[in-house]
Amino acid sequence: MLVSALMIVSSCSSYQKIPYFQDLKQTDTESQNISNYTPPLVTPGDILAINVSSRNPESSAVFNYNLNTVSGSASVTSENPVIGYLVDDNGDIFLPYIGAVSVAGKNITEVRDGIGKKLTSLYKDPVVNIRIVNFKVSIMGDVQRPDVYTLQNERTTITQALSLAGDLNITAKRTNVLLIRNENGKRVFVRMDLTSKKLFESPYYYLKNNDEIYVEPDRTKYATVDRGYRTATLLLSGLSIIAIVLSNLYR
Repeated sequence: MLVSALMIVSSCSSYQKIPYFQDLKQTDTESQNISNYTPPLVTPGDILAINVSSRNPESSAVFNYNLNTVSGSASVTSENPVIGYLVDDNGDIFLPYIGAVSVAGKNITEVRDGIGKKLTSLYKDPVVNIRIVNFKVSIMGDVQRPDVYTLQNERTTITQALSLAGDLNITAKRTNVLLIRNENGKRVFVRMDLTSKKLFESPYYYLKNNDEIYVEPDRTKYATVDRGYRTATLLLSGLSIIAIVLSNLYR
């Protein structure tokens, strides 16, 4: 009876670590203003897909890497290359007829408007659309599908990215998810708690290009693996002893 009670208490205690956003109200509607999103800035190494339309479509087509041909989930391989304008180490891209355009440190809207102004000397009423096509995050650790994910939406949150990876395994630590980000020449390490609604207010809730997410497993996962490893080792040792005994008996 005592053992059963202890097992129930232990089970309840473990369950408390699993649900997300535990401090949200369970019955009433709750809302908050979104004030922690800032558009991602273009950085060297980004690849920009650019589409220009004008009243002279044949001429303006020279700029185009059709946005519709670039899949947000495509892998960058020799058979399926990502196409677009590469931002070089100086923060520039090179456009036909225009030459070097400085884009690093600007968001997509600023880059679009800047290129649009330059194109007014060539076309009447040009329309410019731009997207970062190699916007990606790496998700590793105790999730269903660890991988590098290329994202269509530059306004992707950490919870959306973890959903792409199939969500956390039941053995994952939800209170200590690690986000790794390169900012201003420094590598920043941020610990995030998925069980708290404060996550939504974090300046790191919205992901940036090349973010890395590591989900740490809890001790139960190691214990399961370790138990299996020790059991297999004992079985192999036992079989080896039996083989040696039988070999000696039948000599």
